[in-house]
Amino acid sequence: MPPDPWFGLLQPQDAVSVAVGETLTLNCSVTGNAPVGPVTWFKDSGSGRQLVYDQKGSFPRVTAAEPNSTTDFTIRINDTRPADAGVYRCVKFKRGTGPDEEIRSGAGINVSVIARPSAPSVSGPPSRAEPGPPVTFTCTSGGFSPRDIAVTWLKNGTELPAPQPRVLPEQGSVSYSVSSTVGVNLTKGDARSRLTCQIQHSSLSAPLLGTYNLGDILRVPPRVQVTTDPPLSVTVNKSVTFNCSAKQFYPQTVSLTWLENGNETDLGQSSPLAENPDGTYTLRSSLKVKATEQRNQSAFTCRVVHDSQPPVSASETLRISHPLLLEMNNRLPACHSGGLLSSTANRQTVP
Repeated sequence: MPPDPWFGLLQPQDAVSVAVGETLTLNCSVTGNAPVGPVTWFKDSGSGRQLVYDQKGSFPRVTAAEPNSTTDFTIRINDTRPADAGVYRCVKFKRGTGPDEEIRSGAGINVSVIARPSAPSVSGPPSRAEPGPPVTFTCTSGGFSPRDIAVTWLKNGTELPAPQPRVLPEQGSVSYSVSSTVGVNLTKGDARSRLTCQIQHSSLSAPLLGTYNLGDILRVPPRVQVTTDPPLSVTVNKSVTFNCSAKQFYPQTVSLTWLENGNETDLGQSSPLAENPDGTYTLRSSLKVKATEQRNQSAFTCRVVHDSQPPVSASETLRISHPLLLEMNNRLPACHSGGLLSSTANRQTVP
């Protein structure tokens, strides 16, 4: 019986989606009285056509579902990869005296490979930043397919406005990468804040999250203040205590030094570093001195060096009042009481 010129070469699947690593099954069958000759599988067409499977070659990831069948030419591709995406056709050849002749091609199966994006990576500025202008953070992920992807930024669970992410390449690739940026206004209370990059993709059952602790790049300079005890008049040869407070700084790396008229002194005593409720720190130190005549008008400075930054200082000037003059001053009319013996501290803050 001669071969039927109207034999069928059937590919019932129009399109198939498969996840990376799974097995892809591509169906093809021959109906009717087909001429003698092999059925071969190709991917894509034209100059880009690639041989996928024939009965003579070795194809480690491809096997015939029914290797002894003369009508069922279904194949299975194991361990699917993004590069496996494309259009697959089974092609019928006719055997002759010379090379086999291609006589019919299947309709084709459009295969898309779904690949999960990699875990998002969030990066921040190269050095610490202080509260003020926005600081830029970047989130990247790659290796995913198809191209559509969504990126959302959150700070402590609250969504932040951000430009549209950039997905590369534009089209026609087997896998894609994404980059998204966001500007964050830091505050002194961000020592414990967390920035989250959330990625949603068709390959995921739940979003992927990348996090960044804002305390890793936050710097809050200390507010330095010096007070005296007693706060006003200091009688000669009495003791006076200078108290220094370096408040609400972050991170905790700090050193505090006392100076008398510009010369360092090691007589100060510092309390243990205290952590504030917002995650910043406070350091307190005191310096107790005797108000001798020689120390009159002496400047006592608290110098704080924080996180290798330029020092921040605050000062008080010691002014001594003699007991007899102080008593006379107290007897003067009220309108003159603020003159000769005023001992109000002279405070100076050097940024």
